[in-house]
Amino acid sequence: MPDRPTPRIIVAGLIAIVLHAAVVASAAAAGDEQRQRPERFGIRLLEIPENRLDDPRAHAFIVDHVNPGTTFTRRLEVFSTSSERQHVNVYPAAARIGDDGFTFAPARTANELTSWITLDRTSVDLPPHGHVPVTATVAVPPTASRGERYAVIWAEISSASPGPSGNIALVNRVGVRTYLDVGPGGEPPTTFRIGEVTAGRADDGRPRLSAQVGNTGERAVDLEAEVRLSEGPSALSAGPFRSTRATTLPPGGHGQVTVLLGDDLPAGPWRFRLTLRSGRVSRTATGTITFPAAGERAAAERDPSLPVLAACAATALAAAVLLVVNLRRFRRRPLDGEAA
Repeated sequence: MPDRPTPRIIVAGLIAIVLHAAVVASAAAAGDEQRQRPERFGIRLLEIPENRLDDPRAHAFIVDHVNPGTTFTRRLEVFSTSSERQHVNVYPAAARIGDDGFTFAPARTANELTSWITLDRTSVDLPPHGHVPVTATVAVPPTASRGERYAVIWAEISSASPGPSGNIALVNRVGVRTYLDVGPGGEPPTTFRIGEVTAGRADDGRPRLSAQVGNTGERAVDLEAEVRLSEGPSALSAGPFRSTRATTLPPGGHGQVTVLLGDDLPAGPWRFRLTLRSGRVSRTATGTITFPAAGERAAAERDPSLPVLAACAATALAAAVLLVVNLRRFRRRPLDGEAA
């Protein structure tokens, strides 16, 4: 099968990176780990497909949809902010999305997607405050089945020797996630639904807003949330408040997105506007909320969505039509004693 025409690639600026640190220890003391300060380094994308410039996820991760038999490349860069030279290993490893979100497999665990990824360098030697480009080539077999796969391209530094107690070694790694969907035709839809919205308080007493979310599309979503409050006590407004981390859901998955709000907010009532985004897709829920006392939980009074309003209107219309039909039948029915 011939390759799909490769979209134009746009050079990217400074990109967010996925951070991860692993500690390998036999009987490590906490002090040993603290004394092993991780070196400062990172890995980022240098280019973005032109057809995904409006997708914020594609600025941080490798996100694409390709036909079976397609081969494409992405340029990355390993960089250092350290004043010392560093030796960095670079490799792809498996990842998955489940109830715990996007999770990384240990060490160099492989999966189907990692077997398709080849790097032009397996290690780099970074000078102080230096940077080195790395090219990843992804070759999807013509026989690849339909579906989305996940992996991470890691940059890793290992401690040269065990710690002061001789019983700990540190492995620090940072990586760029890969979300690759394979299948003929256009890209599968990305969509999600906001369910119940509730108010509560964190352990430290701060108010929070939580939403149940279902991924109703065919691609994974990384949900980031923003909350704005208005029409509060004394006509106060507050926000925007944003989630501190993204919530990742697989296709068909369900989860909760929580946003911590300001410390000194009065209980309410408030009008809330909750917006969830994943890449190009966003959904909004609005309603009224009053924050409960510590340890209690309160449901928000959601404004009806457009589908709900449409369903109510359709139900009302059907009831009106049925009433008119019944009235006409009643008027046409002969009274007792009249000829039929």
